[in-house]
Amino acid sequence: MHTMVGYAFHANSTARKATMSTRELATKDPVCGMNVQSGQARHTEYQGTSYFFCSEGCQKKFEADPAGVLAARAEKESTQAMSDSDPLSPGGHESGASESTGADDTLERSTAIFTCPMHPEIEQAGPGDCPICGMDLEPKVAQVESHGDHDQYIDMKRRFWVGVTLSLPLLVIAMGPMVGVRLTDFLSSGVSSWLQLVLATPVVFWCGWPLLARGAKSFRSMSLNMFSLIAVGTLAAYLFSLVVVLVPGAIPEAFFENGVPPLYFEAAAVIITLVLLGQVLELRARQQTGGAIRELMQLAPDTAHRITDDGEEEVSLDEVQKGDRLRVRPGEKVPVDGKVVSGSSSVDESMLTGEPIPVKKSEDDDVTGGTLNQTGALVIEAIGVGGDTVLSRIVQMVADAQRSRAPIQKLVDIVARYFVPAVIVCSILAFVGWALFGPEPRLAHAFVAAVAVLIIACPCALGLATPMSVMVGVGRGAKEGVLIKNAEVLEVMEKVDTVVVDKTGTLTQGRPEVTAVETFGTWGEDDVLRMAAAVESQSEHPLAQAVVRRAKSDDLQLAEASDFNSITGGGVHARVGQHEVVIGKADLLDEQGVTGVDAGREKAGSHQAEGATVVFVSIDNSLAAILAITDPIKESTPSALNTLHHLGLKVVMLTGDAELTAKAVANELGIDEFHAGVSPKDKHEFVQKLKREGKIVAMCGDGINDAPALAESNVGIAMGTGTGVAIESAGVTLVGGDLRGVAAAGNLSRKTMSNIRQNLFFAFIYNALGIPVAAGLLYPFFGVLLSPMIAAAAMSLSSVSVIANALRLRTAKLT
Repeated sequence: MHTMVGYAFHANSTARKATMSTRELATKDPVCGMNVQSGQARHTEYQGTSYFFCSEGCQKKFEADPAGVLAARAEKESTQAMSDSDPLSPGGHESGASESTGADDTLERSTAIFTCPMHPEIEQAGPGDCPICGMDLEPKVAQVESHGDHDQYIDMKRRFWVGVTLSLPLLVIAMGPMVGVRLTDFLSSGVSSWLQLVLATPVVFWCGWPLLARGAKSFRSMSLNMFSLIAVGTLAAYLFSLVVVLVPGAIPEAFFENGVPPLYFEAAAVIITLVLLGQVLELRARQQTGGAIRELMQLAPDTAHRITDDGEEEVSLDEVQKGDRLRVRPGEKVPVDGKVVSGSSSVDESMLTGEPIPVKKSEDDDVTGGTLNQTGALVIEAIGVGGDTVLSRIVQMVADAQRSRAPIQKLVDIVARYFVPAVIVCSILAFVGWALFGPEPRLAHAFVAAVAVLIIACPCALGLATPMSVMVGVGRGAKEGVLIKNAEVLEVMEKVDTVVVDKTGTLTQGRPEVTAVETFGTWGEDDVLRMAAAVESQSEHPLAQAVVRRAKSDDLQLAEASDFNSITGGGVHARVGQHEVVIGKADLLDEQGVTGVDAGREKAGSHQAEGATVVFVSIDNSLAAILAITDPIKESTPSALNTLHHLGLKVVMLTGDAELTAKAVANELGIDEFHAGVSPKDKHEFVQKLKREGKIVAMCGDGINDAPALAESNVGIAMGTGTGVAIESAGVTLVGGDLRGVAAAGNLSRKTMSNIRQNLFFAFIYNALGIPVAAGLLYPFFGVLLSPMIAAAAMSLSSVSVIANALRLRTAKLT
C-alpha cells in the first residue's frame, strides 16, 4: 500500500500536475535510476513523455540515444523482476510468497510520499522533517509497519542514552561543589575544563546533531520553530565555554564568577539530553497512537490460495488481481473483497460489524477481506483488491484522520507564527537588561538569563497539543468501530445538539420478518406469497427481502416476474404470469386505482399499533393481501438512546413507515420527536429546516439513499459496514451499524476536544509563566536566577505532560 513512482509523466497530464506541489511529483532518472523531484529536475520531452534527470550528464546521455537508454532500463527492470520472482535466485521467495528485503523496504520508504502531521501542505518523497515546524514527517499512505519504521525512534533513543552517559559525569564535575562533591581536589582547573570539553562535545554535536540540523534549516528558510531556540541556546552555551577553554583572555571580566570565567558545557549537554528525552517520548507516543492502524492492517492475511488452470498456488496478497478465483479454507481469513462462486460456510464478520454471531455465506453472497471463514471451504472471485478493499479504505481513512487538523489548530498556527521571533526578542532584552542593570557579574547573569529564556520558551508542547489529541482520539474511535473522517468532524460533532435517525437498520436489526399475512377475496396465503416474493426478489429493500425469506421458509416455489419497475418511496410493480402485481403503501395502491384498499387499512391499524410495518399487495387491480412485517429493535438501542439523552442531544426519528408504526416504536424507545411517511427528499428538506432553526444536526443514514440528507447535515453518520458511498460521503462511519456508535462518536468528540483545550492550556500557561521566570522576574524577590538546565527540564516536562494527557484518551470510556 505504498505510492509507486514511475519513470515519466505523460505530457497530457503535465499541465494539471504543474499546479501541484513539486513534492508530489516524484520520479526516477531513466539513466541512473536515482529518485528525483520533477519540479526541481532537468527534463527532456521524448515521444510525448517528459523524462526527468538528476544531472546534466544523465540528461545528455539520454538525449544522445533515448531509445537505447529506455530499452536498457526496461531490460534491467525485467531482469530484476525475474530475479525477485525466481525462488532459486538470491533474494527469491519460496512458494511464491513475498518477503520484503532490506532493499525493498528502503525503496518503499524512499518512494512513498511523506507529510507533516501539523502542516499537511508539506509533502515529499521519502522520510525527513518538516521545514516549517521541524516535526518528523509521516507516510501519507498508511503502511504495514516494516523493518525500518522504528529506525528513527531507535536512533533517537541511542543518542539519548549516549547523552545521559556523558552528561552525568559532566554534571558531577561542574555541579558537584554545590552539594559537597569536589572533584577539583583530584583534578586541576585546567584538566577539569578540558575534561568537560571532551565530554560535552559529542553530546552537542553527535547526540544533538538532528536538533541542530533542524535549527539551521529553520534559519535558512526563516521558518523559525522550537529547534531554532534549541540550536541558538545550546550553541551559545557551548561556544562561550569553548572560548573560555581555548582563549580565556578573550572573556571580559564582567563575565567572571569568583575571579574566573564560568563554563556552561554541562548546561549545553544537559539541555540536549533533555530535549532528546522529549523527542524519544514523542516518537514512542506516536507509535502507540498508530496501534489502531496496525491492528486493522494485520486483519488481512499475507497470502491467498489462487486457483489457476494448472491447479492451486499460494501467492502474496499484492499479486491478487480482480477476477482471480481464490480458495478460502476453514479457519482462514478472507484475503480480499469478493463474491462466493461455490461452497457454503459461516463467516465471522465481527471485525466489521461487531456482531459475534457468524453470518451464513453461500453462492453469490459477498464476503469482505479480513473476515474469518469458520466452518466450510469457499471459492470466491476477487472483486476488490489492494487499496480498493473495504479494509484498506478504512485503514486509509483512519490514517488521514489522524493527520488532519482541527479548526482550533488555526489559533495555534497564528500564535506560533509570531511566538519564536518574540522569544528571541525577549531573550535579547533579558540579556540587555541584566547587562545594564543587573548585579555583578552582570554579563554572566545576562548570558544565563538569555539562554534560559530561549530554552524554556521552546514551543514543543504547543506544537504537540492538538495533533497528539487528534491522533489518539481518532485511533481510540477506530477501535470502537467509529471511523472519523477528519479532525474538523470531531470539532463539529462536539457541538451537535440534534441527532436525526432512520428506523430500519439503525434502531432496528435491519432484518425484518413477515409476522402476519391477511388475505382478501378468493386469494390464498400461499398464492399471494408466491407472487409477492417473485416480484420482491428483484428488489434490494430490507422489507422485500423479508417477503422472499418468508416464501422460502414456507417451501414455496417462486414464480417468474417480468416488467419489474420500482417506484421510489412507494413500492414495486411487475407482471407474474398473467397477473399484474403491485406491492407498496396504501397510498400508492390508491393512486393506481386499486379497489378494496380501505378494507386493508382497517385491518392494518392493529398491526401498526404494535410497531409492525404493513405492506399492501394488489393482484389484477384488486387488494389481495396485507403483509405485517416486524423488524425487532436492537438490544443495544435503548441504552444507546439513554447515552445520547445523557449527552443532552435531541433524537428525531424519520421513517417511511406509517404513522401508527412510527408512533409505536417512538413511544417504546422514548424518541423525542418522530415523523412518518418521510421520503429521502423529505429527509433532506427536514435537515435544512432544522439548520435554519439554528440546530447543529448529525444525520444517520446508509450513505446511499440518504446521501442528500447526509451531505446537508453538519455531520453525516453512515451506518452499516462502511462500504461504497458510506465511507466516501459521511464524516463519521460506524462499521458496526449500531446506534451505540453514534453515542460513542458524541462522547469521543467531547472528550477529544476537552483534551485539546487542556493541552493548549498547559502549553500557553507554561510559556506565560516560564518566560518571565527565566528572564529573572524572581531574582529581585528571592535571589533566584533560573539555570538553563532547569529551564530545559521544565520544557521537557511540559511536553511530557501534553503527551501523557493525550494518551489518556486511549482508555476513555465511550459508551
